[in-house]
Amino acid sequence: MLLTIRQLQVKYGSQTALQIEEPVTFEKGERIGVIGSNGAGKTTLVKALLGLVDYQGSIITQIKPEQMAVHMQANAYVSTMPVRRIMETILNTSIKKNRELQELIDFFEFGECLSKRFHALSGGQKQKFTIIMVMMQKAELTFYDEVTSGLDFESRQKLTEKLVEWYRDKEDSLIIVSHYYEELEQLADKILLLDRGRVIAYGDVQDLFRKYCGDAVYILENTAKNHDLAADFCLLCSPDHLIALSCRDREEERRLLSLLVEHNVNFKRSSSDIEIMSINAKACFYGNAGTGPV
Repeated sequence: MLLTIRQLQVKYGSQTALQIEEPVTFEKGERIGVIGSNGAGKTTLVKALLGLVDYQGSIITQIKPEQMAVHMQANAYVSTMPVRRIMETILNTSIKKNRELQELIDFFEFGECLSKRFHALSGGQKQKFTIIMVMMQKAELTFYDEVTSGLDFESRQKLTEKLVEWYRDKEDSLIIVSHYYEELEQLADKILLLDRGRVIAYGDVQDLFRKYCGDAVYILENTAKNHDLAADFCLLCSPDHLIALSCRDREEERRLLSLLVEHNVNFKRSSSDIEIMSINAKACFYGNAGTGPV
């Protein structure tokens, strides 16, 4: 057991920002994706786990603060020192002698920033610096809070691939807060879904997908033609511009696939779509699930 949360409550004044009633346990080596809309309690949860906000309840862990690394949306470092000095002091290493650190600096194209002072870095450069520092700490537990926020699609994808490569075959535990579903599909093996400060669902990605979506989901454009074709299949909640159909077994999937091919319908098949899973988990939680015939 890495960390267990019991009866956790965080309040800002009279407003309850986070209320976790059932125990939530994180195991060593797990990669936990924390998702939810703005105001769901994601960053509040991270701050509570780090002891940065007051809370009621208990957070039980054997991990010491020095065994954690944190990437927050806003990180501060000494502004009067050159970045090179900050990096070498905190990491207790020499850039010239550390090939792994050199590779990260090259990957993030950060070499020209090493002589600058932290306050002189742009917002994007500060983000790159923080990511390098967090990755190099190789902590037992690392928090990433919206690590790709503000990046364009190509840069997000490049960074996500680098994180996947970096943590492959490592026993490090990760807690990753993100609103990019495709990012979490690559990085997370478990999902904690929050909404309005409450836990909507928590568990293995595949288990949650099967629970709320079935064996597979077929996603189509929401048109009158596709709506008619899908009339005999199980409809899931989805964004308004899409139709999401659940297949509960292979026979049903073969029947749907045959129909879509016959009518030349473009579709996407998924057995791990976190966005569709999350939408349907919330629908079930609030009692307005959309599963059923079209």
